[in-house]
Amino acid sequence: MITVDLVLVFVVLLFILVSLYKNLIGISFTFLIAIVTLGIFGILTPVEIISGFANEQVAVVIMMLLYSDVLRKTNIIEYSFDRLFRNARSYRGFVSRMVLTAAGFSMVLNNTPLVAVMMPYIHSWTKRNNFSPSKFLIPLSYAAIMGGSATLIGTSTNLIVNSMVEEQTIIPGMESLQMFDFIWVGIPMIFVGWIYLVLFGNFLLPSRKLVHDDFKSHSREYMVEAKVRSNSHLIGKTLGEAGLSDIQGLMLVAVLRKSFRITAIQEDVVLEKGDILVFAGETRNIAELITTNSGLVLPEVGMLSKVRRANVIEVVVSQNSSLINKTVRDTNFRGRYDAAIISVHRNGEKIEETLGNVVLKSGDVLLLFAGENFVSRSKDTTDFYFISKVTEYIKLDWYKSAVMITGTILVIALAAMNVISLFMGLIMMILVSMVFKITNPKDIPKNIDYNTAMVIVLSLALGTAMMKSGAANIVANGVISAFMPLGKTGVLFGVYLITGLLAAYITTKAAVAIVFPIAISVAQQLGVSPEPFVFAVAYAAACTFITPHGYVTNLMVYGSGGYSFRDFMKIGLPITVIYMVVAVFILSAIYF
Repeated sequence: MITVDLVLVFVVLLFILVSLYKNLIGISFTFLIAIVTLGIFGILTPVEIISGFANEQVAVVIMMLLYSDVLRKTNIIEYSFDRLFRNARSYRGFVSRMVLTAAGFSMVLNNTPLVAVMMPYIHSWTKRNNFSPSKFLIPLSYAAIMGGSATLIGTSTNLIVNSMVEEQTIIPGMESLQMFDFIWVGIPMIFVGWIYLVLFGNFLLPSRKLVHDDFKSHSREYMVEAKVRSNSHLIGKTLGEAGLSDIQGLMLVAVLRKSFRITAIQEDVVLEKGDILVFAGETRNIAELITTNSGLVLPEVGMLSKVRRANVIEVVVSQNSSLINKTVRDTNFRGRYDAAIISVHRNGEKIEETLGNVVLKSGDVLLLFAGENFVSRSKDTTDFYFISKVTEYIKLDWYKSAVMITGTILVIALAAMNVISLFMGLIMMILVSMVFKITNPKDIPKNIDYNTAMVIVLSLALGTAMMKSGAANIVANGVISAFMPLGKTGVLFGVYLITGLLAAYITTKAAVAIVFPIAISVAQQLGVSPEPFVFAVAYAAACTFITPHGYVTNLMVYGSGGYSFRDFMKIGLPITVIYMVVAVFILSAIYF
């Protein structure tokens, strides 16, 4: 029976789809208008609209993003993943390793915390190698989704489907799903998805500028000197082999060796111990040289590199400064201010002297590596004025690193075994980071992604409206009926299609709840095994690629990558179709 509520829900759903696809007013405002409209007409009650704020999954996403921020401030992730991705400098090289790594771990670990752990490193790697994070974050989410779908414990969706199998009474005696029952479709699709993302991801994904990139584009370019360490892995390699002709977004302009200067940079120049490489680049790229395992060291930083907490900042030399007409070497800057001058910018003028011999002038902008005592020592100085803080550098004691690494692994493992909830585990780890002074309690509220939380809560309310009005059941039954004349494989295709659509636009859990009993009943009517229909529901619900709010990892990368709704549709629709065809074909071949 067609009701006013039913018509209104479909109108609102159409508005959401058009607005999100064309990116008319943004995803959060679109959902807000839609849900408020449903509330005004009484389809949703105020309690139903805001009930999502009490949903544990919403809290888990927020806590994941917060904890990701905590890890980003340390060098733990940087050090760990540098070992794996050190030689990857191209899009395909990095994506190839990242997809297989994320998918592999997602098979045995919950994919949500895995994405949270890998996001900080991807941001760091892209910044160093002059790529946009938007080229890599969607592939990360998709890889985690595909890996999680290949085992029973990889994603909560599979566990929910299994619980419904155990509780259903339509087909008595149906056995529960086992750990590796999902691999027949899951493993092939990991490799198919890997090939798809490696070959086409770079063309289909946007190169999106983030907010902080706008500031970066206006930042100053500096010349910086980096010395080849005595035990560096670069010794004996050519510039081409070491990849130093354009390392980490910096341009190599000269090599200083003993008493001569190499300015004609050739790929076959062999590096020696003590070589000083002169790079030109912007502030954030230079700051990265300090924190990465590049085999280089900034000579002027010296012992300051061993401090626990430091900042890379910019200051400008004042008109009456005592630094004027002194060389950088003669300023005794480190002794006076607990900071090292690592580069000098002079209004675009090219400075030929080595850093130690540069004579400072009024108006020079200095890039400093500042220790913990810099603020107290420079509080009343008139030698320079503060301009900006480029980045913060935190070096953890070994025991703090051990606690954070062990704690993260333990939380993920205990959550996978249902010993503790992921939410409580994350809260405990954030509290641990505060106790060890890795993060400041005052920074926590600033780092909460309220926009993402709002989208999740409102999408849950939309799912409630679709179920209350009967819209979800009408769509599900209609699609199943339409495919019934095509036989068993056709109906299996229909089950997958409707589950995927509902999961994309309401929630995975709601999609499973709606379609699962229908799928079991259809299998019974056809007189075939219910297992392929159960797996079709599981794969379709978990492998949601076409909308940001369809799966939790998509939402995690949505804001971080600066994506639009259309971005997910553009790259997600082909892989959704591929996954559907592969899944239906394999399930049909095994069971029919």
